[in-house]
Amino acid sequence: MITTLHIQNYALIDNLNIDLEKGLSIITGETGAGKSIILGAMSLIMGNRADSSVINDSSKKCVVEAVFNISDYKIQKIFEQNEIDYFDTTIIRREISPEGRSRAFVNDSPVNLSVIKEISEKLIDIHSQHDTISLNDTAFQTEVIDLVAKNSTTLKSYQTTFKNFKKAQEDLRNLFEAKKTADRNYDYYSYQFKLLDNAKLIDGEQEELEIEQKQLSHTEEIKTNLSKINFLLNNEENSALEMLKEAAKAAENIIDFLPKAEELHYRLDSAFIDLQDLSTETEIIENDIEFDPERLLFVNNRLDTIYELQQKFSTDSIKSLINIKNAIENQLLEITSYTEQIELKKTEIEQIKSQLTELANKLNENRNKAKKSFQEKITYIVENLGMPNTKFIVNISKLDSFTSTGTDKITFLFSANKSSEPQQLTKVASGGELSRLMLSIKYIISSSKKLPTIIFDEIDTGISGEIASKMGALLKKMADNLQIINITHLPQIAAKAHHHYFVYKDETTEKTISYIRKLSNDDRIIEIAKMLSGTNVTQSAMQNAKELLDS
Repeated sequence: MITTLHIQNYALIDNLNIDLEKGLSIITGETGAGKSIILGAMSLIMGNRADSSVINDSSKKCVVEAVFNISDYKIQKIFEQNEIDYFDTTIIRREISPEGRSRAFVNDSPVNLSVIKEISEKLIDIHSQHDTISLNDTAFQTEVIDLVAKNSTTLKSYQTTFKNFKKAQEDLRNLFEAKKTADRNYDYYSYQFKLLDNAKLIDGEQEELEIEQKQLSHTEEIKTNLSKINFLLNNEENSALEMLKEAAKAAENIIDFLPKAEELHYRLDSAFIDLQDLSTETEIIENDIEFDPERLLFVNNRLDTIYELQQKFSTDSIKSLINIKNAIENQLLEITSYTEQIELKKTEIEQIKSQLTELANKLNENRNKAKKSFQEKITYIVENLGMPNTKFIVNISKLDSFTSTGTDKITFLFSANKSSEPQQLTKVASGGELSRLMLSIKYIISSSKKLPTIIFDEIDTGISGEIASKMGALLKKMADNLQIINITHLPQIAAKAHHHYFVYKDETTEKTISYIRKLSNDDRIIEIAKMLSGTNVTQSAMQNAKELLDS
């Protein structure tokens, strides 16, 4: 619950401190005095966005700070998840600079607005004058039924599964699109792959073929020169071998006279042997060389194929062509795998759909179980608020598709007249009827929602007299277990408060400034009397005010 609210430099408020207590607290005051401004300031604590337009004095920052006693609400986990120090007495603060920059703090730790929102939603529910319209919203109606049906855990599981379902459907659409694009490219990639695959390319082949091509193209020249080598080495007259042989013999002849001649003889003899081997090898090579026009034609055609592929794929090596072929093959495999991926994704979707159906049926079962008791309770409360002919029905119909809350369409049907059949709220309920209906709903769901504080801004719109008194009694009953703060113009409701706060404005200075103070019992009598009779308080109004307070 809120124990203290501090507002500084917000709209008409200069500096305001309110100590709040358990039970029913009523805030009253003249129109324009600043009652709803307090709610606006509280909305900052709820994580709503703000700008510099809310600042009263543009030379100073705006500060809104609320102190909460949260010892009974078991929300330590939120603090742990967001790495914030937890204290039973927790302070949430917002600051807005004159330039419009906003800062948020929890227990003096700077946090994002989302963190403040997450914490405050566990602590406060603010019902503004316009929120009654949400009664007509099917999302609100569904939320109400789920609260009374205690669907929280099931709904959370359903929504996680629903998120997975939508993601899987999106994945399937993307796969279909990818397959469609891939199918358009398949023939092109397939043609390219066949060109490369049919070529049976081998890394290093090009270099070998180019060498062989030169040899086959110059066979006659090669044989002529090899023959010349053999002739020069082996001809009968003046052959190189015969001359080396004679030179070696000459060196041998003088070994006895010149010891160094032995080395000369050895080297000349070795040269003779090497040259003899060279002659033999040259002869073998010459005999092996033959002109093969068919082989030359094959080599030329093979190289032409390689050169054409290199030009087509903008590369200059067989290795690159092989890499391109492998890449195209992977693309073709990926394209053909889309069909398998699509089938797997369809199977996954069917499995998720089965889980969704089971959870949706569980939600539906719980809602149908809870609706009868809920209808009866609402009808009973609304009847006691001055609508004895109330008919209230929760209609649950099945939808053909999954939504974020299941497969149910929940609609509240209402009638306040004997002769009228229940219809949708937008068609039949007046402002006063909607106010009473909303309060009845808040009364029932307050225990399910387990919120420590509910703030109402003129929930009593459109009612008066005895009905207002009954509504005040209902608010007081709610306050047995909750902290209820209600802004009202009705004396009958103000009289039910445990604590009464009065908002007023001071216009004696250059600026209008709003203040708030807690009323004593005597002050309450005067304030309620003013609410009954206006500025000129009569004796009868005073008496009536006392009676209201006593009742």
